[in-house]
Parts: sequence; structure tokens; C-alpha cells
Amino acid sequence: MAHLTIVANIIAHPESAELVKTELLKLIEATRAEAGCVQYDLHQDNDNPAHFLFFENWQSRALWRDHMASEHIKAYLEATEGAVAVFTVNEMTRVG
Repeated sequence: MAHLTIVANIIAHPESAELVKTELLKLIEATRAEAGCVQYDLHQDNDNPAHFLFFENWQSRALWRDHMASEHIKAYLEATEGAVAVFTVNEMTRVG
């Protein structure tokens, strides 16, 4: 079975970029330890420091959904409330 690939784009308000980055970095260790996490890599745009991207691979959609309901995601959302301008998630499957 193919892994579920997640591409999550997070664009912070410019004045909140460092706060959002700090909070996103906190997610990495806890998420990589979760059941079903195959890959969880954070990227920052070279030209727009307020734009972050998570590239993730999960064993299944159900395990990714568990991640989205985790306490560390809840803490991130609380800490960054009002600091994120755009948040989009694409659920994808590798085809080649």
C-alpha cells in the first residue's frame, strides 16, 4: 500500500514568522516518534521567511489523522492562534 504524502503550507503573518517557526520546530521530535510517521521534514522558503512547508509521509491516512488530533498539534494551534495567515494541506499519493 502506498504511503499518504502530506504537503502542508503554512504562511505566517510577517511579524509572526519567528514565533511560528519556533512552534513548528517543536512539532518535529514528537511527530517523528508517532506511530505511522515515515517522514516529517520542515522547510522554510528562501525568499519569504514567513512561508513554511512540511513534507510528510505516513503509513496510512488514519495514522495521520491521529497525528492531527495529538496534544502537540493542539498546543501548536493554541500558541500560534492569529499568527498564521494561510494554512493549506494537500493529501497526495506518489504515482511514479
